[in-house]
Amino acid sequence: MTARTPTPRSSVPITVPAPLRAAVRQHAPEISLSEVLSALSYALDLTEGQLPGHTNRTCVIGMRLGEELGLPPAEKTALYFALLLKDAGCSSNAAKMAALFGSDDRLVKQRMKLVDWHQPVELALRTAQLCGVGQSVGDRVRHFLGIARTPDVTREVMQIRCDRGADIALGLGFPGATAAAIRALDEHWCGLGQPTGLKGDSIPVLARIANIAQTVDVFHSAGGVRAVTRVIRARRGRWFDPQLVDLVLGWRRDRDFWQRLTGAVLRDTVLALEPGAHIRRVDSDGLDVVAMAFAEIIDAKSPFTARHSFNVAEYAQRIAAQLGLSPVERRRLHRAGLLHDIGKLGVSNRILDKPGKLDAEERAAVEHHPRFTWEILQRVDAFGDFAWLAAVHHEKLDGSGYPWGLGSDHLDLPSRILAVADMYEALSADRPYRAGMTHEKAMEILIREKGTKLCATAVDGLAALGGGMATR
Repeated sequence: MTARTPTPRSSVPITVPAPLRAAVRQHAPEISLSEVLSALSYALDLTEGQLPGHTNRTCVIGMRLGEELGLPPAEKTALYFALLLKDAGCSSNAAKMAALFGSDDRLVKQRMKLVDWHQPVELALRTAQLCGVGQSVGDRVRHFLGIARTPDVTREVMQIRCDRGADIALGLGFPGATAAAIRALDEHWCGLGQPTGLKGDSIPVLARIANIAQTVDVFHSAGGVRAVTRVIRARRGRWFDPQLVDLVLGWRRDRDFWQRLTGAVLRDTVLALEPGAHIRRVDSDGLDVVAMAFAEIIDAKSPFTARHSFNVAEYAQRIAAQLGLSPVERRRLHRAGLLHDIGKLGVSNRILDKPGKLDAEERAAVEHHPRFTWEILQRVDAFGDFAWLAAVHHEKLDGSGYPWGLGSDHLDLPSRILAVADMYEALSADRPYRAGMTHEKAMEILIREKGTKLCATAVDGLAALGGGMATR
């Protein structure tokens, strides 16, 4: 079939839908926003191809630098959340990276983090190594030449990432200093960074801290303290503010600090670092806003899923309302719909955007994403009531679903509703290999599976809503 060109996505306002604002509130206490973001940051680590905990380790490193610099409390708070959200825009350039390199975007991002961009030969060699991995020599050369002939290609992909990340931080209500740090994350002290070429003190100090902190973690994870020392010395005055390099060099013999970065209490360490005078707590509405912000991140992963999470969430709660579920249950379903595909951040865009049939290995990678969803969401205590619901959205009544092959005995009505909402949205949206189906055609397919694979009650609830389901 001919590949489809998706409709360009527009930024989704991060606001709680009116029907759910009026819903009965769940009697749950306010919780620390840092607890939620530090747990969800594991999804961002997946997208960047980094070892689990990268964002949290970067936060520990960066906050120590902020402390030693003597940042005032408000700046430390802005830094803290910039470190937790530094990769919030990382999914938005994944499709472009995969298309440019012809390789797994997560692999490309992970390996390019180890390259000194200011060394043309090193950069060219690593780029060549990462082009068309697993493909023919001709295809690899074609991808390499395509990158070489594309003007400002690095700036473009970095601009996409930095701007989206900054916008998400602002949408969550963080101060301009947090957004500015994310926007300038990859600027370098010498002026050769991206995306705007800021130099020296013109780079926000919080961005300078975040940049060296993430690099320290990447090289510490790869080669320990010696690797960190070698890299930051080599990049002192080029990539990094010399003052920050000297501070990190002073930690070389601090074994306790380096061990804490790899310890089992990393998350507790991160939570303890939040500046006490400015701790942000969120209520039920605030959790909805966080869920919608991460739905933005999820849907930005592929141009073919520009509204998928938002649509599934809306369809699920509307079916639930049609079937008479309580407002509390509808809100739970809405959150599960927003975050059900968070595990897809761990799947390569070479697979997600493939225009043809997936092979067995690719299919297995796709079918693993609900496991990632479960692993990520169960880290967030406040999401415990819907983490499993979100994870089982591809299970079927007859046990033919994935990844666990659960049957009807293990699937309650909310999980059955979410499965129907997800399948309906997938059928009615454009995909790389076909155009989106009409409401009538999508319903024909759902009805064929009614009572065997899909819940008849949920399908009937969707049918009762009629053809006005499209929210795009």
